[in-house]
Amino acid sequence: MRRIEPDTWAGLAVLLVCIAVGTPTLLGWGGTRVPQPVWGALFVALLATLFAAAVWEDHRPRTAWACYGASVVLGWLTLLTAPDAGWLPILLVFTASMGAYVAPRWAGPVVIALNCVVIAAAATLGGVPHSGTALHTLLYLLIQTAGLLSSLSIIREQRMRRELAEAHLELRAASVILADTARAHERLRIARELHDLMGHQLTALTLELEVARHHDGPAARRHVERADRVARNLLRDVRATVGQLRADAPDLRESLAAVVRDIPGLDIGMWIDDAVRPSEEVTLTLVRVVQEIITNTVRHAGATSLRIRIESTPDQVVRLTSVDDGRGSPRLRLGNGLHGLRERIDAIGGDVRLDGSDGFRVTATLPATVPATLPATLPATVPAR
Repeated sequence: MRRIEPDTWAGLAVLLVCIAVGTPTLLGWGGTRVPQPVWGALFVALLATLFAAAVWEDHRPRTAWACYGASVVLGWLTLLTAPDAGWLPILLVFTASMGAYVAPRWAGPVVIALNCVVIAAAATLGGVPHSGTALHTLLYLLIQTAGLLSSLSIIREQRMRRELAEAHLELRAASVILADTARAHERLRIARELHDLMGHQLTALTLELEVARHHDGPAARRHVERADRVARNLLRDVRATVGQLRADAPDLRESLAAVVRDIPGLDIGMWIDDAVRPSEEVTLTLVRVVQEIITNTVRHAGATSLRIRIESTPDQVVRLTSVDDGRGSPRLRLGNGLHGLRERIDAIGGDVRLDGSDGFRVTATLPATVPATLPATLPATVPAR
């Protein structure tokens, strides 16, 4: 079950306050300048447009902006047609605060100024003295300004938290890639040392056996014993070097654990099949793919939970599945991040499917190992010797 975010609770609280403010007038306890059903229709339309603006805020900004503009006008009409309703100006406070989410920055002060004019006009229509009208308008001016500034501060904090989470994720992924690259250079150094070591000792072994082939009796035995010692020393050195090489190999579980750890605002669950044994190149690709999935979730999905599963199939293919509980998008538009994710997987012969119908789901299949590509100058097949 998806956890309800504080923003959702705040929206529900605002909706309840709006209903509570308008209910007395809906029940006929406050006078209206238009027929009661007409005023009720205006009030319901105001709530509907505010709700629509909140819903379409991320998916359709232009639609949200149009709904917000309609809600502002409906708020004015609702107040002017019931100037004696008392607390109805609170509705204009909410419309002003909502502008921080769906409207350009310049629209907030403009809406507040126009709201103040409407509040003053409603107070005058309600028979409030001029001094009372001025105080009434000033009070709601301050409340609207405080609400707008609070909303802007919340939006700025949310944006900074997202940017911090993305930077944190990028730093973690870069650290993992850097560590794996350092291990790769170390393995290359060990491979060179192994080549030099084996080349020297194999040369000595070949010479001893060559000399022994030309001798008989005790002389040949002495060279064979030397060759045996060289072979044993060579076997010991090779085992030690290979053991060090295996110890330096990148571990997928440790690499991904370092990437997903402590991502603020997102509960990440990761399960990796013990049978998954990808090569170094596939491991680095999986690290980058998981990084992009988390970045996309933090930046766009509005999710609180992300589940990632990596398993091995019988045909030696690694399958990655991720799903979040965010808003999703039935009509996907791939940005640079998702394009990069697809290109990384395609580059090693894999495949990826994206589904935004229920949350956002990524299903990727990758080969466990990437076959080495022969240079163009070499023949496709090597003739038998």
